[in-house]
Amino acid sequence: MTHANEGRTVNGPYGPSRCPRLTGMSGRDLFCQPRRTRRGTALTLVFASVLVTGAATGSLPGTGRGPAPGPSRTPATAARPDDVRAAAARAVADGTSPLKAAERAVSRSSDRWDAVYSPGEYEEFEEALDGAYTGVGLWARRERSGRIEVTQVAPGSPAADAGIRAGDRLRSVDGRPVDGRPVTEVVSLLRGDATDAPAGTPVRLGVERGTRAWSLTLRRARLSTDSVSVRTLPDGDTLIKVGAFTKGSGDTVRDAVRRAPRDDGIVLDLRGNPGGLVTEAVTTASAFLDGGLVATYDVEGEQRALHAEPGGDTARPLVALVDGGTMSAAELLTGALQDRGRAVVVGSRTFGKGSVQMPSRLPDGSVAELTVGHYRTPSGRGVDGRGITPDLEAGEDALRRAETVLEGLGD
Repeated sequence: MTHANEGRTVNGPYGPSRCPRLTGMSGRDLFCQPRRTRRGTALTLVFASVLVTGAATGSLPGTGRGPAPGPSRTPATAARPDDVRAAAARAVADGTSPLKAAERAVSRSSDRWDAVYSPGEYEEFEEALDGAYTGVGLWARRERSGRIEVTQVAPGSPAADAGIRAGDRLRSVDGRPVDGRPVTEVVSLLRGDATDAPAGTPVRLGVERGTRAWSLTLRRARLSTDSVSVRTLPDGDTLIKVGAFTKGSGDTVRDAVRRAPRDDGIVLDLRGNPGGLVTEAVTTASAFLDGGLVATYDVEGEQRALHAEPGGDTARPLVALVDGGTMSAAELLTGALQDRGRAVVVGSRTFGKGSVQMPSRLPDGSVAELTVGHYRTPSGRGVDGRGITPDLEAGEDALRRAETVLEGLGD
């Protein structure tokens, strides 16, 4: 099942960037996406686009230098950065397109997270991580049947104003059927990437809800991502929903924890979170941990670690809600809280996106993102392809189950 939704520096002109990132997002408007199926697919984080480029991709700290030489632990079928850069360089010498040459090199890889992006697409992606994008405000996923389901609608967005809601099915975009298409391609159509459609341009959607089907025209808008929302539950506990790890979301969570009533618990809702900036996920972990290990990761055989800052709230009852749309950096956070006994995890198995991508700038300014390693939870569990199993399985009643767990933890 794929999800999608509409600060780091990449060194150039040919070398790898200084920081790898976790990417993984399969369906929604947000941050990461698997290898694109065609040019024009945007990598946006959120919101009528897709946070799927590697689901959430995220900058990792502590990489002020390139990876040290060493044996690669990535699959033999993964594209090698040197090979992709060499293909792009040969294209320059031959007077052909470096981007297309890199795409051909990457297409021979069996790693679905390897991808090549044009300069404009990559700029859009970076913008999305900063919390801004152009779209209609939809998150979506592809069901096993191939249908495209709306999973979230941004409040105040064109989609919300038109009455579209979670659970609706998207059948067409500007007359093109979307059933069976990759979510990234659907997001590209919603955003109007083929024509670089600006805010204010129309997009016609075919929508289905139960037995009712209708068409409507929306106008794209410049939207900001409010990725963290906070509300008080009826019993006084605090619900903190993190839709994605965009810039500043970690500090927003920490502030919410500090403001929450001291005698009550917290539900950290990571359902549908495709990932994002890993640094923000670590900052979020720091809100609940007093320092210590959050995750380890390898980059071409070199082992590195991510640590929480000291001083977090370690006493307050905490439940983390997850589902199959919880990906990448959100899984990293979930694994840390679970392994260290800080939270009870409630919901369903997470997506299983635990690979590390390294961006490399190519001669024409395009960017290749290739898998160079994987991360593990504090106890050494690998997440990629496995996901995280919750402590308590729950479906649609997950929030109610979480509240019940908090009652028990507070006794």
